[in-house]
Amino acid sequence: MKKSVLTRYRVMAYVTGVLLVLLTLGVIAKYVLELDGADGFTRVVGIAHGWLYVLYLVFAFDLGSKAKWPVSKQLWVLLAGTIPTAAFFVERNVSRELEAKVSEDAAAVAKA
Repeated sequence: MKKSVLTRYRVMAYVTGVLLVLLTLGVIAKYVLELDGADGFTRVVGIAHGWLYVLYLVFAFDLGSKAKWPVSKQLWVLLAGTIPTAAFFVERNVSRELEAKVSEDAAAVAKA
C-alpha cells in the first residue's frame, strides 16, 4: 500500500472531523443559544461537511480495501465521520496500525 493512500485518508479525516465539530457548535448556537448569525453559518458548514464527507467515504473505503479490513472495521471507519470527534480517534488508531504496513511495503519495493 502506498503512503499517499494513508495520507489522503488522514487529511480527509481531519477535515471531516473539524467541520463536524463546527457544525455541532453551529447547531447548538442556532437552537440552544438562538444566536442571529448561526443559521447561515450552520447552512454553509453543513453543506461543506456533506460534500466533503462523501469524499472522506471514498478515501476511507479505498484505504480499507487496500488494507484488507473486515467489513465491521470498514463500517466503523466510515461512520466515524458522522460522530463528532470520533474521526480524530479513529484516524489516530488507523494511522498507528497502517504506518508499519506502509513501511514494510516501502522496504520491500526498495529491495526489489
